[in-house]
Amino acid sequence: MKRFIFSTFSGILLALSWPTYGFPFLLFIAFVPLLLLEHEITTKKEKYSDWKIFGFSYPAFLIWNYGATQWLHFSQNPDGSISWMAFLFPLFTNSFLMSVVFTLFHFVKRIAGTWYGIFFFPIIWICFEKFHLNWEMSWPWLNLGNAFADYPQVIQWYEITGAFGGTLWMLIINLIIFYNIRAYQVTRKKTYLWRPVFYSALVIGIPVIASLLIYRSYEEKSEQKLEVVLAQPALDPYNDKYSQDGTTILTNLLASVNTEITPQTRFVVAPETAIPGSGFIYIDNFDEDHYLNRIKNWMEKHPQTSFVSGVSLAQFYDSQKTTTARYLEKYDRWIDLYNSAIQIDSHGTVQHYNKSKLVVGVEHFPYADILKPIVGDYMLNFGGTMESLGVQDHPTVFSNPENKAIIAPVICYESIYGEYVGEYVKKGANVLVIMTNDSWWSNSQGHKQLLAYSRLRAIETRRDIARSANSGISAFINQRGDIVKKLGYGQRGALRGEVNLNSTHTFYTRYGDLIARIALILAGIILGYAFSKIIMTKINKKKHIKISLN
Repeated sequence: MKRFIFSTFSGILLALSWPTYGFPFLLFIAFVPLLLLEHEITTKKEKYSDWKIFGFSYPAFLIWNYGATQWLHFSQNPDGSISWMAFLFPLFTNSFLMSVVFTLFHFVKRIAGTWYGIFFFPIIWICFEKFHLNWEMSWPWLNLGNAFADYPQVIQWYEITGAFGGTLWMLIINLIIFYNIRAYQVTRKKTYLWRPVFYSALVIGIPVIASLLIYRSYEEKSEQKLEVVLAQPALDPYNDKYSQDGTTILTNLLASVNTEITPQTRFVVAPETAIPGSGFIYIDNFDEDHYLNRIKNWMEKHPQTSFVSGVSLAQFYDSQKTTTARYLEKYDRWIDLYNSAIQIDSHGTVQHYNKSKLVVGVEHFPYADILKPIVGDYMLNFGGTMESLGVQDHPTVFSNPENKAIIAPVICYESIYGEYVGEYVKKGANVLVIMTNDSWWSNSQGHKQLLAYSRLRAIETRRDIARSANSGISAFINQRGDIVKKLGYGQRGALRGEVNLNSTHTFYTRYGDLIARIALILAGIILGYAFSKIIMTKINKKKHIKISLN
């Protein structure tokens, strides 16, 4: 019962730490009950300890995942019913993976010793978070560094470390507190009661004070300042967005923009898949497309303005050129469908980018060769497709002939991926434009958390962000991660603001997830040492048996 209470307590602390309702400083102690539980099982050398650690840690991670992502249950199936699969699958799977990681930490600590285990814990957790950014079932929503997204004043140093610096920071403090509690339990010396307070205050305080100083002294870098208008059509994604006539959707969107646009406006930004509603725009037919030409005609009244928008694109092939292409028997051709972004500049030139980081189970069927025979073709019908969308394997930036803007067209879920957003910057992007349709989950924590994560990208890259969301929250975010201006959830209209263009590179944009790469190397070394100990122990046992027989 005591162990179950410890596990539950850790889970509650983790859940209560998460944005946008939580208090992230709780993360500095959230793992301590689990670490104490693990240490007790290890020191008693209990049988089946690996299974026990897994069993006791799983409820903690289940509580955390439920508390932070329960908004997923607002997902709907194509028939309008609640999609429990969209909620329960990530809930149980992610909790399982976290428990496996914690059990692996216990395994190394049990085999290699306490100090190796303590050193290994933050390393393996960072490796897990990095893994979650890159495999086909990527779900980095609960990476620990994300937790301070609504407290940009205390994480300005993310411009050096990225969000992985936050993960390391939190885990180190948990280990300091855990070590001193154990030392007090063994020695009963009162010095171990105030030492964790002192050292934790030091390790927390120094980065926070440094961050506050950076925050207060930081001046927005600006090579040019541009006026931008964000469109927020506020279409219900289940009942309106993909059922209304595309011309009507575009007409209403442009009417909203007209209420805010001025002669100084240089960009209009519309949200993810803003056009054409149902259906697709064909990549090989840009010059003759009805919707694009309608936008170009509107732009003639605003000749200095470029139009950036999320779109649904499609491309035909005579043969299966990609693994995501599907065969259309009616036309005897193959087709790829994309969640994309376009820019129509003042000269009428159309540039496009196809989303690379897709939402698992919605836009992307992970490990299809293995899972399709088991679960069939089932995917959530978000955006009118039941198949994996096509992708491109690199980011594309949009340049402009009228000004210095080089836009990073970040589409929705991609804004979670710090290093990937940094790739846009390496290609010259001096402003981030985020287009999103995160209203599938109603007015819940989902869209609020995704907005908060955008603030991390602003700090990491020191880029202004113009964020257009279908139902909200559309916002302008400055280089310090502050939300300067926003249009609330569910409000239909447009938002006018300014963005600064900045071409300087932060340490993070130059080197990316350096902390994670170092952690991967160290994890390999420590795991190699642990397994070599197992092998040497078996060899020594065999030698001992032979000597005894002789």
